[in-house]
Amino acid sequence: MRAGTDRDEYFMREAIAEASAAADAGEVPVGAVVVRGGEIIARGRNTRERDGVATGHAEIMAIESACRALGGWRLSDCTIYVTLEPCPMCAGAIVNARIARVVYGAKDARAGAFGSVIDMRSYPLESKPEVIGGVLTAECAEALSRFFAARR
Repeated sequence: MRAGTDRDEYFMREAIAEASAAADAGEVPVGAVVVRGGEIIARGRNTRERDGVATGHAEIMAIESACRALGGWRLSDCTIYVTLEPCPMCAGAIVNARIARVVYGAKDARAGAFGSVIDMRSYPLESKPEVIGGVLTAECAEALSRFFAARR
C-alpha cells in the first residue's frame, strides 16, 4: 500500500467528521465519504444502534447514498474514504459497487478485509480496488479508543 496524499487527508477529515457525528449519536464512531471528480457525493456514518440493523455500517450508508446520487450502482470512478478498515460485508459492497479506490484510516485487527484479517482483493472477484491504508491513522484510532473507553 502506498501513502495517502494531502487530498486524501482532506477527504479523510470529512470522514472523521462523520465518525464524530456517529459518536455523538451513541454509535461506534466510523464515518465514510464517497468522492467523485474531487467532490463529495455521499456521506455515511454508523447507524446500527439507531436503526437496529446489522448492515448499518458507514460504508453501506455512503455507498447507498452515492448510488442514489448518481442514479446507478456502478461507482467505478469513485473513491471511498472510511475511518476504519472495512469489514468483509463492507469490502464486498465496495467490490460489488466497482469502487476504484479505498482509503482508510485505522486498521481493524479483528475484522479488516483489506489486509488485516483477510484481503478481499486476493479472491477471484471481478473488481479489485486500489487500497490505501493508514491515512490519519492516529486521529481515526483515537476516536474509536475514546468511544470504547467511555463505554467501559
